[in-house]
Amino acid sequence: MSTQTADVAVIGLGAMGAAALYQLASRGVRAIGIDRFDPPHDRGSSHGETRITRQAVGEGDGYAPLVLRSHAIWRDLESMTGKRLLTACGALVIGPTASASSHHGQADFLQATVAVARRHTIAHEVLDRAELSHRFPLFTGLGSDDAGYYEPGGGYVDPGACIAAQLDRAAVLGARVVGNTQVGAIRQHGSVVRIATPQGDIEAEHAIVAAGAWTAPLLGRPFDGILRVTRQVLHWFEPDDPRPFGADRLPVFIRMHGARDSDYFYGFPIPPGTAGVKVATEQYEHETTADTIDRAVSPSEAEQMHAEHLAGRLAWVGNRALRSVACLYTNTPDAGFIVDAHPRMERVHVVSACSGHGFKHSAAIGEAVAERIVTGRTTLDLSNFRLERYLGACGESASLSP
Repeated sequence: MSTQTADVAVIGLGAMGAAALYQLASRGVRAIGIDRFDPPHDRGSSHGETRITRQAVGEGDGYAPLVLRSHAIWRDLESMTGKRLLTACGALVIGPTASASSHHGQADFLQATVAVARRHTIAHEVLDRAELSHRFPLFTGLGSDDAGYYEPGGGYVDPGACIAAQLDRAAVLGARVVGNTQVGAIRQHGSVVRIATPQGDIEAEHAIVAAGAWTAPLLGRPFDGILRVTRQVLHWFEPDDPRPFGADRLPVFIRMHGARDSDYFYGFPIPPGTAGVKVATEQYEHETTADTIDRAVSPSEAEQMHAEHLAGRLAWVGNRALRSVACLYTNTPDAGFIVDAHPRMERVHVVSACSGHGFKHSAAIGEAVAERIVTGRTTLDLSNFRLERYLGACGESASLSP
């Protein structure tokens, strides 16, 4: 079998990998993208019709510039391709102001979101309980200390369309897209990264690993001591009347109703041409793997979702699920990202582990990683996503990180 060569090889063509491949190709880099399935596909974490995008990201200040830049990239791609990628129907976060709450490890998430919006001059409104009830009557059972953050620039992106648009543009610009190919090993030998596949080796000056839930099995230590993969379930419930759930009337929403990260639910308006109100929560207790996840969802899981989260809190949605699907989160200990070089292979760039909130940032991260490889620097600050913050806890030396 012959050896293929490239300037940069991208492994995994989901949210991050597709973005990186497109950005590399747009800079004239000779790039190849590899995926074990045929992207865009439904086997990882980047599929379906909708992902929430919020400009003021309560998880931390370091995220806001990424999501704002991602919005600009998606708008540019819409102009190039004629595809609808971003729907700015608004974003609403509801939570308590006095009692405890947490989301993605961020305590007092509502207040944190407001603070990020103010620091980054993002247009928003803070709504008290009475204004919430008046403007968004779908949300019932509000507590006495509940308030809302409304952001008109938020909304949802279409992950399948975003990935396809970036891969299509990358191919037009000269990148090679190789699907249904499993990577067996990655090794750096001097200034060459060698990637083993059943079809033959690929040699490149740099590699980007954006393999999501397959990252730890592919790279081993220290990633297998840092990353946890969890099974998440999404449900589409039948509404009594679909009209109040249209994107012209309902924003994407996050509603916290307890102190734990799992005491909340999020959801979407109904996109044109689809049926059912998509809602979900998150769980972090039960681990799985990318290859052993149980993708079958029982009716009892939908019943539990409705009883524990929606009943008494989201009006005009019955307990009948039109469909349910399982997907994967790849989580870090602090619910942040990893965007850094491999600690023992400085030409292998790891761009993965998005802890359930990565898609909204992916276009900008792909651009930043491409910039780093081509020019040695980035326009946006990625310092919050260094690997070294985890190395001591997993028994590795921080000095291993370049």
